[in-house]
Amino acid sequence: MIDGDLLLRLYSTGCFPMWDPDEEEISVFRPDPRAVIEFDSFHVPRRLQSRMRSRPFDLKSDVAFEAVFDACHERRSDGSWMCPELRDGYLELFERGFAHSVEAWLDGNLVGGLYGVHIGAAFMAESKFSRPDQGGADASKICLVETVSHLISADFELLDVQFVNPHLEQFGICEIGAVEYDQRLQAALAHPRNWRTESGRFGGFS
Repeated sequence: MIDGDLLLRLYSTGCFPMWDPDEEEISVFRPDPRAVIEFDSFHVPRRLQSRMRSRPFDLKSDVAFEAVFDACHERRSDGSWMCPELRDGYLELFERGFAHSVEAWLDGNLVGGLYGVHIGAAFMAESKFSRPDQGGADASKICLVETVSHLISADFELLDVQFVNPHLEQFGICEIGAVEYDQRLQAALAHPRNWRTESGRFGGFS
């Protein structure tokens, strides 16, 4: 059974679960190398900077975690790594304050977002989505940029994005070995951080 406690143990040891639709079972992964975003070298493409200046979305956090989670795992042609048992575990983490969503809203509609797991001073970004057909072009990218801004302001130490992919390459992500990742993860786990700042502000979020 994959419950919240087991998920926390997995993430605390540098692992994460994924549903294998072909084998119809949950597998545990620990990539080597591991993709991370280094705060001091994070790069925002110029076109995206220009888009963000127009403030196209109303950005919020933890208002609609379940909706963000489900949108991230809507059935696609290449399948999904989520299953009902894992879904219950992540929703439990959210209720316990260990998982968070970042959301882009347009005219009252959820058009993009991301979610991840927060332990100590580490944030493990899990998945993202956008709905360009509903006006959400660039929504997941903007949510990522604002999330990085927030993590820096809240003094987080590690942003894990698991694997390199074309969506993330433009932001200057890097890969580190499993040994270095584990050392940095354990250091981050020892330093508790609040998702919300004392002022109640969340970067650029309302």
